[in-house]
Amino acid sequence: MSSHRQSKKRRYLTWAVAGAAVVAGAGIAAQTSMAATTTWPAQRTYTGRAFDTCAAPSLSAMKAWRTNGFYGAAAVYVGGKNRGCSQPNLTASWVKSVSSVGWKLIPIYLDMEPYDITNKACNDAVLTYVRAFDKGLRAKIYRAGYYGVTSSSAKAVATATDKTDLPGKLWYALWDKQNTTTADWPWGATQYTGHSRGYQYMVNSKETRNGYTITVDRDAWDAPVAITG
Repeated sequence: MSSHRQSKKRRYLTWAVAGAAVVAGAGIAAQTSMAATTTWPAQRTYTGRAFDTCAAPSLSAMKAWRTNGFYGAAAVYVGGKNRGCSQPNLTASWVKSVSSVGWKLIPIYLDMEPYDITNKACNDAVLTYVRAFDKGLRAKIYRAGYYGVTSSSAKAVATATDKTDLPGKLWYALWDKQNTTTADWPWGATQYTGHSRGYQYMVNSKETRNGYTITVDRDAWDAPVAITG
């Protein structure tokens, strides 16, 4: 796990589908219709390289990195009791500005760190929690995803016999440095298809682009992104 986020329970995703409500006052659209409706809006998808890092970079850094063109999306920690970094740059103005230069954004809330999935009581408790979180989000017309490590927490969700109320999008960590969501996919080929996969393939990569240095985790992305407004 990336050292700047190790043991922090805060990467549960709430991916955008529609609407103009603001998450955490930061200007990222909550994935929900403003009207009371049970009709799901169309999913907005990004396919390509993404990065996640502890604190949202400055606007100048984001503009410089976007000009470079290597990444097209950035994962942003919008909340969570145990969020590891403050977010001084994460304002409505920042979201509007980075979106205007072409960045796609991935709102992140919390994650499930590795645990012993062979411990039935522990595993059942985790899945019960995840189902409740997911069900609560879907009730508000959110699309929910889940980040976990391939050998444990992601595996527990991907291989669960009962799929009821489990997230329909999976962001899995394997760190084999392959920019792909298919070649090293560790489970059934028909699982999490239809633009439903994110893959964290490298961690703690210190990179300089157009004069700005940021330590990031690299992600291959083929999944929903936020609608900002």
